Amino acid sequence: MMSATNKIANAIPTRLPLNIAIVGGGKACKFFLELLQTNYFRSLDINLIGVCDIDPEAEGLQMAEQMGIYTTDNFKDFFEFKDLDSILELTNNRNVLLDLVKLRPKGVGVLEHNIGQFFRLFYNVDQQLKSAEYQANLQKMFSDFLIQQSNQAIVVLNTDFTISEVNESYLNIVKRKREDVLGEYCYRAYYGLRAPCASSNPMMQCPMLETLRSGKSAQVVHEYTREKYSTFYGNIVTYPLTNKDGDIFQVIEIINDITDAISSGWEKRVKELKADLNKMVQEDRMISLGKLAASCVHEINNPIHGLLTFTDLMQEMLAEGNPTPERLEKFKKFLSIMSSELERCGNIVTNLLSFSRELPLEYKRIIFNDILDAVINLTRHKMELQNIRLITDFQTGIVMLKGDTNRLQQALLNLIFNAIEAMPKSGELSITSRLVKKNREIQVEIRDTGYGISEQHINQIFDPFFTTKKEGEGTGLGLSIVYGVVKNHGGKVLVKSQENEGTVFILNFPVL
Repeated sequence: MMSATNKIANAIPTRLPLNIAIVGGGKACKFFLELLQTNYFRSLDINLIGVCDIDPEAEGLQMAEQMGIYTTDNFKDFFEFKDLDSILELTNNRNVLLDLVKLRPKGVGVLEHNIGQFFRLFYNVDQQLKSAEYQANLQKMFSDFLIQQSNQAIVVLNTDFTISEVNESYLNIVKRKREDVLGEYCYRAYYGLRAPCASSNPMMQCPMLETLRSGKSAQVVHEYTREKYSTFYGNIVTYPLTNKDGDIFQVIEIINDITDAISSGWEKRVKELKADLNKMVQEDRMISLGKLAASCVHEINNPIHGLLTFTDLMQEMLAEGNPTPERLEKFKKFLSIMSSELERCGNIVTNLLSFSRELPLEYKRIIFNDILDAVINLTRHKMELQNIRLITDFQTGIVMLKGDTNRLQQALLNLIFNAIEAMPKSGELSITSRLVKKNREIQVEIRDTGYGISEQHINQIFDPFFTTKKEGEGTGLGLSIVYGVVKNHGGKVLVKSQENEGTVFILNFPVL
C-alpha cells in the first residue's frame, strides 16, 4: 500500500509529450517529417529534437535543416539531450542499430527501421479510410505504440477511473503484473483504497478529478512508500483525450520520478540554512563581544591606573639614591602587585580574543566548570558596574561532557547578559550547577531578580527575531541561539518567570 501527499496545479500542456531523435536522414525520415507537418499525431506532442545522417545531401536531413531542426553527422551528439525518450533508427543498417542499442543512455528506447514501414503502411491505410471510427482506431494504435516506448511511467484511465492501458515503467513502480492492473481502479492499484483518493482522504487531491472537472491538464506531487519502506516522489501530470465533440473519453497520466531532484534541492536548502545559521551565530557573537568590550575597557582601565601609580612611586624611590632594605621590600611588593595586575589584563584580553574568533564546530571532552568560570570572568565587571550581587554554587569535582567550548560559552553569555539587562540598577544573579546522577546530566540554573517575562511572551522567547526590547537594542536571536546550542548538545532548556519577580533558566546537558 502506498501513502501520498500532493498539491494540484494547472499545467499548460494538453497532449502527451514524447522527445524523439532520428538516425538516418533519407526518404523514411522525410516521410516522417511530412507526417509531423500535417499534425497527424493529434493526441501526441512529438518533439523531434534532431536528425543524424553522414550524408549531408540526404533529403530528410535537408528537410530537417529547413524546418530549423538540429542536425548532426554523429548520433552520439543526441546522448547529451537529457529529456530524450527514444531514438528512431531509419538507416536500415544492422550495425548502426546494434551500436545504438549498445551505446544509448539508460532509459532511452530505440525504435528500429521497420517503424518506417509501419508509418508508411498506416499512412496509406489512413488515406483510404475516411470514416471517423477508423481514424480514431488508427490514432489509438499510434498512441499505444509510443506509450510503450516512453521511459516515463504512463497509464491511460477511463472516465470511471478504471485502467485502460499501462506501460512497463508503470508496472515497475506498482510492482504488479499487467493483467492484474488492467480494468482495476487506479486508486486501488496505486494505494489500495476503496474509493477515489479525494473521497478517502480530503487532503489527498486527485489530478484525474481536476482534469475531468476543468478539461485541462493537472499536476500533483505524490510521496510513495515502496518496498523496504523506501520513499520516492512522483510528479504526476494528467492530460485529457477528447473526441471530435470535445468530450473527454480518457485521461493519460504520466508519472515521473523526481526523488533525486527533490533530494538535491533539499540538500542545497539545508546547506544554505546552515550557512545562514552560522552567520547569525557569528553576528550574535559580535554583539556579545561589543558588550564585553565596553565592560572590559573599564576593567582594564583600573589596573592600568594602578600600574601608573606604582611606576611613579618606584621612580621616586630610585631617584633618592641607594634604597634602604625597607624600600627594597616595598619595591618587591610593588613589582608583585604590578605583575598580578598585568596578568589580570592579559587574561581579559585573551578571553576576549578567544571568544571573538570564528572557529568551526569542534566537539571534544571539556570540563563544564571551566566554561562557567570563563563566562563569569568575562561578565563579572559588568555586574559590579550595575551593583549586581553574584552568587555561585558549582558542582564539586570534575564533570566532563562532550561539546563545543565556544558555542557553550556563547549560550551561557547570552543568558547572563539577559539577566544583567533585566536588572539595570541592582539585583541578585545566582549561577549554580549540580549533577543529576539518575539521568547522568549536569544541570545549570541561572536565576535573576529582574523584571521577568510576561505570560503572553513566555512561549515566544525562543522564536528567532522575537524581542521585547526597543528597536536597536536587540536582534531577537540570543535566546533562539541558546535553544539551538542546547539542543545540538543533546540537552534540554526550561524557563520559569513571573513579571517583576525574576526569571530562571534551567539547562540540562548529558555528561560523560
